[in-house]
Amino acid sequence: MPGIKITGLRATPVNIPLEKPMWWTGGHYPGTSKTIIEVETDQGIVGLGEAPSVDVVDSVRAMGERLIGADPLDIAGCESLCVPPWQIVQNTDDSSVVKAFGAIEIALWDLRGKVANEPLYRLLGGAVRKEIPFTEYFGFREGGEMSPEAVADYCIRMREEHGSTMFEGKLILGNPELEIDTVKTLREGLGREAMIRLDSNMQWSLPTAMRVFREIEPYNIRNYEDPVATFEEMAELRRHFTIPISTHVPDIRKAIALGAPDYIVTNFAVLGGISRAVRFIGACEAMGVGFWCYSGDAGIATAGYLHMSAAMPWISEPSQSLFRWQIGDVIEGGPFRQKNNVISVPEGPGLGVTLDRDALAYWHNHLIQNGPLDHFHDPAMPGRFRRLPLN
Repeated sequence: MPGIKITGLRATPVNIPLEKPMWWTGGHYPGTSKTIIEVETDQGIVGLGEAPSVDVVDSVRAMGERLIGADPLDIAGCESLCVPPWQIVQNTDDSSVVKAFGAIEIALWDLRGKVANEPLYRLLGGAVRKEIPFTEYFGFREGGEMSPEAVADYCIRMREEHGSTMFEGKLILGNPELEIDTVKTLREGLGREAMIRLDSNMQWSLPTAMRVFREIEPYNIRNYEDPVATFEEMAELRRHFTIPISTHVPDIRKAIALGAPDYIVTNFAVLGGISRAVRFIGACEAMGVGFWCYSGDAGIATAGYLHMSAAMPWISEPSQSLFRWQIGDVIEGGPFRQKNNVISVPEGPGLGVTLDRDALAYWHNHLIQNGPLDHFHDPAMPGRFRRLPLN
């Protein structure tokens, strides 16, 4: 479409609550807050993007001003209007500019697909798979599962009701024995074939992580995410145990230098958008570091995961999912829900999802009335950040 120009950008912060708060290292996890982006053009085509937080709203809006009049199909040109030289960005204390533009860049790819009338995965080279795997989530939840038996019963119910055999979760109450007991109960309840992955959000000291790994290694743990706080400690764990380790910290160089972690789990906006994510995943493949996507996003970012996982052979492991627990979304028909572990990649142009304006207004109003959802709150300690003992 010749001469298409950006005429405006809207950034709308929203809450995406969970049905029951989950416990994690930082405290109460009631859901997430996202920024929904609409890039408008003079041809009436609107591209949708999503930032993984609301701290970038002002940056996104400022970038939107810079982009007015720009060609949305010239993604490199748009980046040059919004992001300083990459080596400088990587060498400063504030990388929020990357996350802000990364969210806009997703919207530019959605626009590109709509202009071409092609789904995003075709623009990325075509699909190597159309059914995209995701894990179910488990954890200790307020008003829900708070014992090993209850967590196992929940997972068994997900298997019976939805055909789920892939599970990941947080068992974070600061008690290593409770985690060990829950892993044993899960394996006994789910049988040897089910996938079990764990995520402790860096809650353990290295000695405690060593003890936990020693106890759970016989139970066929597919992966353990961020069991300790540093790559050096992860490397020490890998010297002694065979359980693969993943992290949310996207540092390929350090992972290769130290031999751990084995996988990087992150969000495309955090990497700077779809284009940079393609290059990042290619680097992971070249260096033998696995990759998948993390959980808690609304339907726009999730659609990006679906298309990228369809087009990128290296994303072979299931990505994380909080879909079953999310009570709202901003897309028509959302949230996505997996059946028999998978979700079909959308076949519409671009990301293949449509913004639900009533839902967008509702969850934006929820944020205005309640504030962004606080991941670091402990109801037992009002006004204080949670501190788990480093066992």
